[in-house]
Amino acid sequence: MKTIKFVKLNKDAIIPDYAHVGDAGMDLYSVEDIVIQPFTWQKVGTGLSMQLPKGTEGQVRSKSGIALKNGVFVLNSPGTVDENYRGEICVILYNLSNKPYEIKKGQKIAQLVINKVCYAKTKVVETLDDTTRGVEGFGSTGLGKNKE
Repeated sequence: MKTIKFVKLNKDAIIPDYAHVGDAGMDLYSVEDIVIQPFTWQKVGTGLSMQLPKGTEGQVRSKSGIALKNGVFVLNSPGTVDENYRGEICVILYNLSNKPYEIKKGQKIAQLVINKVCYAKTKVVETLDDTTRGVEGFGSTGLGKNKE
């Protein structure tokens, strides 16, 4: 198991942890009281900075319960926290519902998933290898088509 170092930038910050054995994500908590109006987004602070292990990233993802019950989700999901970032972890929450969503200090607002990063080199070429799919994009798997 890898170790993530956290610094409390705010006295009310709550260090993330896994709620259950086997959970992929750790809960992130708000350090501020805020209201997100319908069809708008807000940046919500966690009051934490962190140091990730080499070769990892943090992914900030929506809480399924908040999304289902309130229509509020992480706007740039998953948001990426790079291993070399040392600023405050913030969450951009979007309210897709038609009523204001109130966040209280200490409330769970998102989850943090730690993943390995695959680093790659880039190379400019004239052509790419052929595949059976080729350049077929949106709907290419038969969505909306009558396949026999």
